[in-house]
Amino acid sequence: MSVAAVVLAAGDGSRFEGPVPKLLVPIHGVPMVVRAVRAALGAGLDETIVVAGAVDLGPALVAAGVADQATIVRNERWAEGQATSLAAGIAAAGAAGHEAVVVGLGDQPGVGTEAWQLVARTEPGAPIVVATYAGRRRNPVRLGRAIWADLPIEGDEGARVLLRRRPDLVVEVGCQGEPHDVDTLEDLERWS
Repeated sequence: MSVAAVVLAAGDGSRFEGPVPKLLVPIHGVPMVVRAVRAALGAGLDETIVVAGAVDLGPALVAAGVADQATIVRNERWAEGQATSLAAGIAAAGAAGHEAVVVGLGDQPGVGTEAWQLVARTEPGAPIVVATYAGRRRNPVRLGRAIWADLPIEGDEGARVLLRRRPDLVVEVGCQGEPHDVDTLEDLERWS
């Protein structure tokens, strides 16, 4: 089964009030989005798709030496909510012939390669596999092609809608890491 990693990195970080766009803020010298893309690439999936929008991520990915390893998809509708970015990533994965995607966020620098791998490889036939950390569901999440049409295409929630609506389709896998988003300068302080 062909599986693509999809890193959602299209938002503008409206709650983040730093001097540079949130996704480009360095964490231990590496832009936050680069950390997320490297974790996804490290999983060794069939393709890594990065959904960009508000911020031009290209220069940061080029400088980090990962731009040629990822497919960058631009979501022109990024301001309409995360569901549009998920839809853009799913569309790119579908056009490339992938049977599933493992979706993570560009603003979760503590989600490592192991979580991407575990989610990708757990129960390959399951429609939805979600990472858990200390029993709480977080990203990444694997979504099989069979449920792509059931995902929202608008609004600010992605796969969470389907996870709530169809718990019978969900398999959980325990992961290590720090799954919290960096949304504010206070969140960023945890990484200093």
